Amino acid sequence: MDDSTIAMPKSVLITGCSPGGIGHALAREFKGKGLRVFATARKAEAIADLAAQGIETFSLEVNDRESIQALKDEITSRTGGTLDYLINNAGRNYTVPSLDLDIEEARATFETNVFAVMRMCQAFAPLLIQAKGTIVQIGSLAGVMPYVFGGVYNASKAALHSYSDTLRVEIAPFGVRVVTVMTGGVKSNIARTHRTLPADSVYLPIADAYASRQGHSQANAIPNEQYARSVAEQLLNSPGKDTIWVCTRISQAYLRHVLMLLHT
Repeated sequence: MDDSTIAMPKSVLITGCSPGGIGHALAREFKGKGLRVFATARKAEAIADLAAQGIETFSLEVNDRESIQALKDEITSRTGGTLDYLINNAGRNYTVPSLDLDIEEARATFETNVFAVMRMCQAFAPLLIQAKGTIVQIGSLAGVMPYVFGGVYNASKAALHSYSDTLRVEIAPFGVRVVTVMTGGVKSNIARTHRTLPADSVYLPIADAYASRQGHSQANAIPNEQYARSVAEQLLNSPGKDTIWVCTRISQAYLRHVLMLLHT
């Protein structure tokens, strides 16, 4: 058989693949399904276990233009200028009362959850257009079902959803899909940072409740392997979907109730 007739595996680039997170699970899942996987983390050494599994790993600072450009150049050289899937997974949590938030922390959250995604989409659009590929945005139920003390994070995910809905229409003429994953509670490292209320916070009387709220996403959360399996199956087997829902049954039931109320 002529080498030119051999179908090359589809490629997928995933950001935020540090161990213990959903990006790490997504990388393993897509590798298991036969895709060529490019996985990134701030330091490639942190995902050496993925490299040992045949996954191509890279260092990437999603908030740094030069780092994104360097990655684009590397992926271009390895694929000949195409990319089938871009999964924007890297994200930042910030669970602080709206009255107590630090504006610089809020900016940092938007930089990672919104602006970095915009930069990635801009940078890799030529490769995705060449492949008639798919942009996958890891969104959150928090963007449509805001949780208490999550004002900044909720707003960043709502902004991501709105941006993605617009990008979907604008890039469709070039044969590129945009899929938003509405993510519920998933076992990950997103709630690893624990914060305390400032000394003058009006919420000091419920400091204990605030402390427990910081890790609320991990309560009754689904395993990240289950999450990754659901995302991959829906993405690969349902090409007509522009929104993928992956959350617990409790979240699904509550969401259906909310949507019903909105449409009555």
